[in-house]
Amino acid sequence: MAVNRVPVLKRCRALGLEPSVLGYDKKSNRNFARAGKKVSEYGLQMREKQKAKFIYGVLEKPFRNYYEKADRMKGLTGENLMTMLESRLDNVVFRMNFARTRREARQIVDHKHVLVNGKCVNIPSYLVKAGDVIEIREKSKSLQRYKDIVEVTGGRLFPEWIDADVEALKGTVKSLPTRAQIDVPVNEMLIVELYSK
Repeated sequence: MAVNRVPVLKRCRALGLEPSVLGYDKKSNRNFARAGKKVSEYGLQMREKQKAKFIYGVLEKPFRNYYEKADRMKGLTGENLMTMLESRLDNVVFRMNFARTRREARQIVDHKHVLVNGKCVNIPSYLVKAGDVIEIREKSKSLQRYKDIVEVTGGRLFPEWIDADVEALKGTVKSLPTRAQIDVPVNEMLIVELYSK
């Protein structure tokens, strides 16, 4: 399995992202050197795609598959793509505040700590549906790790498409998110332009 080992803050600086988007509460004080250079249209499209891939932790081939699937669906391709990325199980676990970052959420899912509708699911790319109940399994709830996570993420707000109880480590997906409900700083139209060449 391929793993992205690029330092998070360095990558955030390169893509012009705030680390808080990824769940990190660190600040990057250094400015990026390429600030004065003019970026071509292709460069802008490429950067938006890299941003989306980095935020959701998806590699090139699965990302392209998401795009192709979104293209076949009804509605706008860009919005479908963002909805699919947002409804990945690792992202939903992060949004429910059961993990501090998406990378941690992915590890929690990988290690079989998550139940979807009472069944253990250890596939981070599993797409949740409206009405799915997601919880941390009973055996894992008492672990110190989750007490620490609840302490850190307690003040974070949930998106309106999710209903979660952080103390009980259980939540429900009320509906699939619309583009307006996704607060990720990515211009999906540029990604669509890039892939439709």
